Amino acid sequence: MAVPRPYMPLRRTLVNLAPRTSRTGSRVPFRKYSTEGKPPKPEPFTVWRPYLRLAVGVPFIGALIYSMMTGEVTELDSPSIVELDESLKKQSTISETSPMRLRMEKLIKEHQQKIVEELSRIDGKSFHSDTWNRPNGGGGISCVLQDGNVFEKAGVNVSIVYGELPRPAIEKMRADHKSFVGADVESLSFFAAGLSLVLHPHNPMAPTVHLNYRYFETSDPKDPINGEKNWWFGGGTDLTPSYLFPEDVKHFHQTIKDACDRHDATYYPRFKAWCDKYFYLPHRKESRGVGGIFFDDLDASFLESSATSSQNPQETLFSFVSDGLASFLPSYVPIIERRKDMPFTPAEKEWQQLRRGRYVEFNLVYDRGTSFGLRTPNARIESILMSLPRTAGWAYMDAVSGTRTEASTEEEEQQGEDKVREKELMDVLRHPRQWV
Repeated sequence: MAVPRPYMPLRRTLVNLAPRTSRTGSRVPFRKYSTEGKPPKPEPFTVWRPYLRLAVGVPFIGALIYSMMTGEVTELDSPSIVELDESLKKQSTISETSPMRLRMEKLIKEHQQKIVEELSRIDGKSFHSDTWNRPNGGGGISCVLQDGNVFEKAGVNVSIVYGELPRPAIEKMRADHKSFVGADVESLSFFAAGLSLVLHPHNPMAPTVHLNYRYFETSDPKDPINGEKNWWFGGGTDLTPSYLFPEDVKHFHQTIKDACDRHDATYYPRFKAWCDKYFYLPHRKESRGVGGIFFDDLDASFLESSATSSQNPQETLFSFVSDGLASFLPSYVPIIERRKDMPFTPAEKEWQQLRRGRYVEFNLVYDRGTSFGLRTPNARIESILMSLPRTAGWAYMDAVSGTRTEASTEEEEQQGEDKVREKELMDVLRHPRQWV
């Protein structure tokens, strides 16, 4: 039996980065994308390595995907799920009969490659791929583009994490996620896999976008391979513009809603409201952006409480997550292609820096994934902070977006038409809308 290494403290409550040229601002029709069907099977990245040894899994914390830890985990008794899954990958291709761990790993790798290839086409520069691995199974690939032609900073990360959940963390899990956990169980092995991305364009007319989809699994400690398993999915995507183009926001939300509606008409309104609530800065009394969808803890009990009935809840929710991932490029690519070459002024670039300051505030103060990662021993800091923009700014008592006082309100009124578009955005951030 292997000697356990020290556990990492985890928390269940935590779930889950002068104008350049004069450009034309003509309105180009949206490029058409289809969200139907499965993405074509891409050729593997040259950076892929046989690092991803899957372990007995535990769906636990979305923040594991953000933290992308590289510290050691407790070794598992033989035979382990790490060894089982490694053997399965060597013996045959991943199919619908494969464990969900392997299917989710395959899905997020395929979408990472597809997204990186499309963003590289748009930007004209290639991503830097950084492969990392965990000694007892798991690892990831961080694909980052910095100082590109279109994107000031863009990151698309895949993470496969295995580890041991200590008793205090187990006790914070939802009741239906620990059905087989007795009082004598001091730790649980967990599996977590996810794809996360954040894109920060140069042009202030082009919005920042964020996405994260993840899967978690836990196993009965008495029989990790053949025993009962608990699992759940989490994820979502949201848009953060510096200047408001209502047609862009409607397109983004409509594409997401279409993907949701193919599975359950109640998903979009529920997850949209969840997103508005999560991406909110209480100290500023405003939202980080114009929203999208956000969800967590999607499992069999979730389906039982919704209008959807299924004989195979895991398969049903995997299909929903697959469609959610497939909807990303159609939701964002037409927007970035439409806005990336629009002309902008130094003042508009400065406004973008102030809005990015809000992005930094949210991620460092409120985002659960970032908070968890920064408190995790041996965490991969570069991956945790990938979501932050390359540049950001703060201004004391900004008339439009700063702390509002009687004096600043007067100054704002005196500015007249100069800040109309900035005010339009602030109104939406302070009063979220139903876009579709």
